[in-house]
Amino acid sequence: MSNDFPSSKLERGKIFAKTGLKVGTNYAKRYLKKSVGKKESEEEGKEFHTKNARHVFNEFTKLRGTALKIAQSLSMDDGMLPEEFAEVMSESQYSVPPINKALARSIIRKELGDYPEKLFAEFNPEAFAAASIGQVHEARLKNGQKVAVKIQYPNVKNTIHSDMAMAKTLVNRVISGNGSFDEYFEEIEETLMEETDYHQEAEYLEYFHNRFSEGAVITPEYIKELSTEKVLTMSFIEGHHLKEFLADNPSQEKKNHFGQLLWDFFHDQVEQRDFIHADTHPGNFFFREDNKLGVIDFGCVKKFSEEFTHNYMKLLPTHLEQDEQKIRKLYKQLDIIKENPKNPAKEEEFFQFCKAYGDIFAQPYMGNEFDFGDREFKENLTRFAKELPIKNEPRGDKNFIYSTKVHMGLYNILMKLQAQIDTERSKKLTHTMIDVMEQEAA
Repeated sequence: MSNDFPSSKLERGKIFAKTGLKVGTNYAKRYLKKSVGKKESEEEGKEFHTKNARHVFNEFTKLRGTALKIAQSLSMDDGMLPEEFAEVMSESQYSVPPINKALARSIIRKELGDYPEKLFAEFNPEAFAAASIGQVHEARLKNGQKVAVKIQYPNVKNTIHSDMAMAKTLVNRVISGNGSFDEYFEEIEETLMEETDYHQEAEYLEYFHNRFSEGAVITPEYIKELSTEKVLTMSFIEGHHLKEFLADNPSQEKKNHFGQLLWDFFHDQVEQRDFIHADTHPGNFFFREDNKLGVIDFGCVKKFSEEFTHNYMKLLPTHLEQDEQKIRKLYKQLDIIKENPKNPAKEEEFFQFCKAYGDIFAQPYMGNEFDFGDREFKENLTRFAKELPIKNEPRGDKNFIYSTKVHMGLYNILMKLQAQIDTERSKKLTHTMIDVMEQEAA
């Protein structure tokens, strides 16, 4: 596979078109076979989805950029896509072919004024991590400090708008639905544009490092003199990814420990009502030998409006109280259900479905502790995602794109860890936050 970055609209358009045509044709053939009564075994169905996902993933790795961000999102959406599709897409969280060494070297010279071997005591030309917007190299400063150097792919900023337009078409081939997703795609595009500004990410790095550096969570420290808008140098965070951590067969105590750190990291951010690390996928967390949790990649950081935060926080206690009238009112405020639907019976079915789904989602907060290894909980979450009565029709405030990604991403990691979590503090925290916000609004 070529490790150059196709940066022109024409080159990228060809790859998107080829991928869309191939996937669309495959799904059409499958539908045709089923329509004439040809049976498909469960094994054949799995193989079909895996082959299609593999094709999409291989093409997306050539594109990197926006395409891989979509792949990462698809991998986290349990239930929306066939399980085999999500499984293949999860590779985008860890490994992507890097751009060639000469190109990486020339980007550093252009951005920092000299070649890496002159700027660093050591610089590994082989990227140890490559993802959507850029790739990361291991290096050592002249004072001996080990650092990570993040290099942005060339022209990636200019590819985002056209990529998003083409991605909409491709996604619709895999997930056909009604309604306009424009507002959601605009929100994603805006976030991706911000991710290409490493100056902005540097500010987030400093914010999170100052906020968490004293505790059991470790985040990178920004190295200003070796950073620009397209090159970001930061202290190196050691540790194992989730897959590696679980492969070592850790004790339940260890899994609980890291699960609790993840849970508390999420809720501590919510408590501050400020910036939230909004890229909760396994590739951004390190499970360390010193029992500390490493958190990396602060490109996707969100700050939600006070109104949305208030209403989102109220979802939990409202579901715990089981007050249907309050739940209905809150769902209308969050644009989950419509005030005057065309089909009231269908809308009521959707409301009851969402309410039941919300009850499942609120389960970890019902007692003072929760076992994310509970198979029934995982099966219920997945089942609800798959049985959505209104398929792929845009519903809910656009902020749900990231709030759900964070919350569901947290649940997915905790379920993989099968961690047992103390939820008492976070439950009290939610009630306190709502009280404070309502006093401030009064």
